[in-house]
Formats: sequence, C-alpha cells, structure tokens
Amino acid sequence: MIRPHLTVRRSPSLLRRAAVAAFGLTLLAAGVTAAPATAAPAGKPANAGSFVDSTPVPGGFASWSELLRLQQRMNTAAARITNAAERNANSGFAGVVADPTNRELQVYWKGEPPANVVAVARSTVATRVLSAPYTQRELMVAADRLRAKAGDKITTVGPRADGAGLLVGTQSGLLGATALAGVPVTVQTGVAAAPATRWDDSPPWWGGAAWRNTATGGGCSTGFGVWQGGVSRVLSAAHCANLNVLATDPTGQTIGTVSARNTSSDTLLIAGSGGGRVFNNSTDAAGNVVSEFNNQVIGASASQVGNWVCSSGAYSGTRCSIQVKARNLCINVRDFGTVCGQVQAENTTHTNAVGQGDSGGPVEIVNAANTLQVWATGTNTAIDDTNTAVACTGYVPTGRVCAWRFYYEDIFSGMAGVGASGVVLG
Repeated sequence: MIRPHLTVRRSPSLLRRAAVAAFGLTLLAAGVTAAPATAAPAGKPANAGSFVDSTPVPGGFASWSELLRLQQRMNTAAARITNAAERNANSGFAGVVADPTNRELQVYWKGEPPANVVAVARSTVATRVLSAPYTQRELMVAADRLRAKAGDKITTVGPRADGAGLLVGTQSGLLGATALAGVPVTVQTGVAAAPATRWDDSPPWWGGAAWRNTATGGGCSTGFGVWQGGVSRVLSAAHCANLNVLATDPTGQTIGTVSARNTSSDTLLIAGSGGGRVFNNSTDAAGNVVSEFNNQVIGASASQVGNWVCSSGAYSGTRCSIQVKARNLCINVRDFGTVCGQVQAENTTHTNAVGQGDSGGPVEIVNAANTLQVWATGTNTAIDDTNTAVACTGYVPTGRVCAWRFYYEDIFSGMAGVGASGVVLG
C-alpha cells in the first residue's frame, strides 16, 4: 500500500481550530465548545427516518431506492472481481467504476481478463470491460515512487480507477510529475486537506454524535460501533486524540478512554459501548436541520468509484448527493503523518459535504430495499479547504471551515488499523 503524508497545524487558541497547512489536507477536528447554534434533541431520538427521500435523485432515476438497488448489484459484482484479482499477483486488474448513472459496471483491465471473472460480474449486473494501460499494482508502485521523490509537494496520490495513471493532488502544481512517477499523472491543483445529537448521546453510543477530547477541548464525531476482541467499541479518527485520553459527550458524560489508535489509517477506538445505529437528520433547502432520527446499521460495504454515499458528522449533520471520485489514496497532512486507505468524495451540488468537527463521523451507503437502514462504508478524515471551501451547514455553522470535497478512511482498512473485526449491527 502506498503511504503519503498528511499534515495539520493547530492554533494555540482555546478553540484550537485546525489551520490550512501548505501542501497539506486539513483534518476535521474542531474546538467548538459552545452549545450548538441549532439545538438538537437531547438523548436518543426514538424514531427512524429516511434522510435521502428529500434529496434530488441524479441520473434520471425515479427514486433513490431505484438508484441504490442498481448500485448494490454493482458493488456486489465489483467485490467479486476485486477479490478474484487480489488472489492473483499477476492480475491485469486496473480498477472499477460503479456509477449507477452509467447503467453499467465499468471494469478496467490490462490485457484480457479471465472469462470466468467477467461472467460472474455479468450474472449480477450489466458489465463492460475496458482496456487499461496500467494495472492497479503497477500504479501503486508508481505512487510510492512519486511520493518518495516529491515528498510534501503532493497532498494526495493514488491510482485512477480507469488504470490510465495516477491521481495527484498538490497545493500549487507539480512540474515534471509524470517524469517523476514514470506514468501519466492527472494533477488536481490547489488541494489542501484540513483535519475534519448528536449532542447529548448515551450508551450504547451511536455513530454521528459529538464527543470531546478532555485534554484539549477539541471536538469530533463518533463513528460506527465496532467489535474488538468480542467487546463493542466506538470508532473515530486518530487525529482527534492520543491514547488514554478521556472522551466525553458535550454534556460531560464519560464515553471512555482512547484504547487503540493508528495514525496510518487515522482511526482510533474509544473504550465505550458502541451501538449499531447512527444519527441522521433531514434538512431544508438551505441545509438547516429540520428533524433528527436514527438509522439501523446492517453491515459494512466498501464504496466504489462512482458510488453515491452520505456523511453524518455531528457538526454538519447528514449530507447526501455525495459521489465517490477515487479510492486507494494516500493523503498528506503536515505534522500528523501518513494516512492511506482513503477515499475521495465530492458533493455534486458543490454545497457542504463535511467540515471541522465531523472528524471520525460515519460515511454510509443507504440500503435500497429499506432506506431506514445503512451500511458502514467509512470514517471522516479531512477536507480540501483551499479550492472547495463553502458555507457550513448543520448545528454549529458559525466560525467553522467546510468543503464540498473530502476524504474518508475505507471502513475495512480503518477497522483493520485498530484491530476491529466488524461493525456492530443494529
């Protein structure tokens, strides 16, 4: 796995908001300690709700359920292809695009793919095989090579899903990137990643709630409940706290101490009882919270390029219309370290996807058969707040930094980083 470098600069002030660092993505931790500008209901909402029903459906689909049913079939086929490719060290596999608005799964392969692999995919969903100049493994090696030569001049690096080369993010451009990498490079300039109730939860702790680092006063969001050694824990982001720091909710109620932490995946575990549900909410056209509810977690699912996902940080609230643009990335945040296993996603309406305070919060895929249920797919890490900064939404809109492009850790690599074996089901 390629490993670039993430950076954070924290302000010395009481609020300790993460500042934009040159050549780095900004993490999403926040230091907001005041009460939320829009009050959330105290305790756990008893009702469940669908948070996608009021969101415009892309691609001409009649409903989100129709789009998500096709996306689920695509992801099932993509997982079979990826698993088969990983078992063969000489596989020509380059990547997959599972965008339901294309109405077909696009599989990129260098050379001729095994007939049985394609047949398995086509038995599930319409599939088209496209030629790729490079395999995913070749591009991973090239990414390592570029990172070693370019250092902190790059903020993100990883393979393109179509196998055409590398996707590289920089603050101000990178001359000669293709020569340094040895493969074609697509450069995103001006990329700077910033470190990224809900407000009165109780055990078992649900995903998407606010929590406080008692050592610094910084604020983050709880992720999915996960299992570690047969005990349920709460997943969140490693940049939010160090080992053995006590985590509380905003009312001061103890959640638990940080019992495991991995900076390479930017995940940590809080030794509190993790539940199998997440906070979500509906919003009006301006992004203001209208009502809050909960949703059942029914499993974990990797998100593929082209997928539609939702985020649910404690500060921004539930945000949808978000599409995956790249995966298998490593990102660079100064003064923090290397974070790999990252997914790049964008709000297609160019309104807020996530912002400061949403670090560690859940990224979810809605179940097509029942939009009251979700799959765990990731944990918020960082935003690109140089070129994609926008007005914030949610509970604490004043003084925060938010963006329409963000990065999250894949649920499986994130759990592996802290020794978690699976998500807690609701």
